[in-house]
Amino acid sequence: MKPNAPKPQRCAIYTRKSTEHNLDLAFNSLDAQREACEAYVTSQKHEGWSALPTLYDDGAYSGGSMDRPALQRLLDDVRAGALVQTLEVEPSRGLEVTADHLARTAFQISGPVLS
Repeated sequence: MKPNAPKPQRCAIYTRKSTEHNLDLAFNSLDAQREACEAYVTSQKHEGWSALPTLYDDGAYSGGSMDRPALQRLLDDVRAGALVQTLEVEPSRGLEVTADHLARTAFQISGPVLS
């Protein structure tokens, strides 16, 4: 009997750096964060994971506010059901003081995520 194929898991990768320092480098902190997350997604390919090509990068944005363009695009895509998983090198990269709010939304894909 053939095992069931895993359900596809479309994964978004969110990166953030709070300052502009070194963002102009050919390979910067945002690139390193993305590369680490892409490696993890690749390690989960057997579970059906694949990284979305969309970049959700917030360079020079504080984590203390939800007013970050890439984070807002990510949340819009979550609401639209365009992805299943979100990844960050460390949760504080995306959430920081807003962790409680986002934890309550839980990035659920079944139905509306945020009101």
